[in-house]
Amino acid sequence: MDPEEQARFLAPTREQLASVTVFPLIPYLKEDATVNSPLTWDQLTASNVNFAIVRPLVFKYARLDNMAVIYACMVVRSHFLVEAATHLEYSGVNFSRATLCELLAMKLVGNFASNPIQLVAVLTTGWNPLAGAPPDIVEEVKQTLGPERDAHNPQSALELAVTTKSKAFLSSPVVQSVVNDIYSGRVVFSTTGNRSMLSDNYKPRAIEIYDCATAPFVNHYRLRVPKYGKILEFWNITVLLMIFILCLTCKFFPFALLKINTCEAVFILFAAAFTLGEYTVANEHGWHLYIANIWNVVDATFIVICLTYIVFRIKGLVQSDSGASKLSFDLLACGACILFPRLAFFAVSNNMVVLALRAMISEFVFFMSIAAICFSGLLFTLWTLGTIISSDRWTISAIAWLMVQIWFGNTYLSFGQASSFHPFFGPILMTLFACLANTLLLTILISILSNTVARIDAVSRTLKYLFQYAITTIQGVNSDALFSYQPPFNLLAFIILKPASWFLSPRALHSANVFLIKLTSFPVLIIIGIYERHFAAGQRLRQSSKNAAHSLYNSLPRRIRHIPFLEAMVGSHSSDLYEAIFEVEISHQLELFDGLNDELPAMHSPGASRANARLGESQPGSPTRKRARSPRSDIDPPSPQESPRPRKTSGFSPLVETFSSTEVPSLGANSPLSKLFAVRPRISTSTTAPDDHPLADTDTVAVMKKVEGLLGEMRDLPVHRLKDQMKELQDRQTRIENLLLMLTRSMRDDTGTSSGQSIMP
Repeated sequence: MDPEEQARFLAPTREQLASVTVFPLIPYLKEDATVNSPLTWDQLTASNVNFAIVRPLVFKYARLDNMAVIYACMVVRSHFLVEAATHLEYSGVNFSRATLCELLAMKLVGNFASNPIQLVAVLTTGWNPLAGAPPDIVEEVKQTLGPERDAHNPQSALELAVTTKSKAFLSSPVVQSVVNDIYSGRVVFSTTGNRSMLSDNYKPRAIEIYDCATAPFVNHYRLRVPKYGKILEFWNITVLLMIFILCLTCKFFPFALLKINTCEAVFILFAAAFTLGEYTVANEHGWHLYIANIWNVVDATFIVICLTYIVFRIKGLVQSDSGASKLSFDLLACGACILFPRLAFFAVSNNMVVLALRAMISEFVFFMSIAAICFSGLLFTLWTLGTIISSDRWTISAIAWLMVQIWFGNTYLSFGQASSFHPFFGPILMTLFACLANTLLLTILISILSNTVARIDAVSRTLKYLFQYAITTIQGVNSDALFSYQPPFNLLAFIILKPASWFLSPRALHSANVFLIKLTSFPVLIIIGIYERHFAAGQRLRQSSKNAAHSLYNSLPRRIRHIPFLEAMVGSHSSDLYEAIFEVEISHQLELFDGLNDELPAMHSPGASRANARLGESQPGSPTRKRARSPRSDIDPPSPQESPRPRKTSGFSPLVETFSSTEVPSLGANSPLSKLFAVRPRISTSTTAPDDHPLADTDTVAVMKKVEGLLGEMRDLPVHRLKDQMKELQDRQTRIENLLLMLTRSMRDDTGTSSGQSIMP
């Protein structure tokens, strides 16, 4: 977003946002979202439903100019989703209504797109759903919730869209433009922390466009930019992985089992800081928004492993139990299965397999759970048969492990161990289990996983990616002061500032918080300041380096410049040439069709006057005339494919050529349109004159004399050129008649009736 736009748009103040009424929108939207039949997304976006239901609602709520209307649409959508899950007999209708609310939000958000700052305020402001409600309704809502729950729960439209899984809304271009500006830090705003572990709301900042030229060089607010937060998160996980490896390596020393060494102490410190950061994210945005990100699920799993390790490690240290200490390290070693892929998936986060991983895991866990329940009966049968022959050989765990091996392909065990359960029933049961497990059910499982990946086509993959991208961006904009600290300094800030917030004033707490942030993150802030002022896109140093590289490339010999590798690095120059062509301002008229008539013929006699005017221009001795431009060339709107840059046009109207491939066969000179628009000779009598009437002969002679006079004037020009021009004029008139015949089909009956009669006055 251009910083110059900030001068044209002013951000709404907090007083203006607090005065917006939210509650009256909710019951009206619930009543208006009346879809009484289950409809899909394609059916709701069809033209008939759009013009009958969607557009009237959009016009109705757009006239209100209420900034909370998008948030209200999402609130009503969440209500219908709950109704769809509760009342299954009307789930289809309620889900259609929820989809309609999402569609309304997509269309209504475009009304605020002309003001970028207002658009950001509409999507990121935490709205109170009871704002503007009557006092009796507020009291009734509080009684329904109960005294232990707070009725003031502000959420933004983006947060509620993520909670309701409005993927189409979040992937719309208008919303994505806001998400991109927030992610890259071009839009700066602060949210009020109501559920923060360490709140610092002393200086709430209004929405503004960030300009590095006017901002301070060491700006601690840049640590809350999601783009920089993602990079810092990558380095934090890298450091955590290195310390994790050192901790597991040092455990082989004998003294590491019963007492904590340096590597293990550092790992526990970083693991605690990592756990505090993840808990802060979940506490800030809620568990539903936190768990919606697949990487947060992975991080939560690693935290559970670390907490289990800490429990067994403390038990081993307190009770001097080496077995518990060994078990703790064994559990910690299992965390490598999560931590290593977590770091690797930073580079392939947009891959289709990674996006489909969550759905595949869900399908796999569900299928395996059903299979385990089904085969638990076989497990009990084999255990019962096995205890009859030998009660010591076949235990529950041994039989379960045998069935797992058979399930994943080791069918030899099913035939080798079958007789040990029972001489007659054992082979039959194990053969049936091998057929079902290894042949049928495993094939079905592979097919289910393949279909899961196949369902994620290009469109759904884009929706999933943009959905996860929006979640990452929303989580990156946090009001909690702990997010500005990097592990393990967030532990230090929590230990110092949390008790200090109980007795310090808001201003003193803010000053201490800013001092600690700049002290602990000073190198990071210096790097961010240098990057934004010199190396970011559009900065002077980056542009000069790019121009110098292009100059060096252009100075190379032609053979070296045409090396595919170098050309791919520098980029093709064909696009630059095309853009340069369209940047040129045409100062004069380019005569491309000098010898052709590029104007539409007028609706009168078959080319007599037009040919006269044309021949008058071509005559050397005739007075100079300005060629009249087509009136349509000045009023036709530009084509959607044209560039928005102002350019001079040649005045050529392609209207006739557009319909040349769909022309109606010509009806000749006696066509109804020819008789309708032809200029008839004026005769004083009102009766129709036959062809042999003297008046008709007189008119014919007069026309012939006029044509002979024209031919005499043009005797200096070649005759064949005149014939070609007249033939071309006639062809153009025929095409115009065919075009008008197609555009005025409703007039054909009236015109056809009058074509058999004389229309002479």
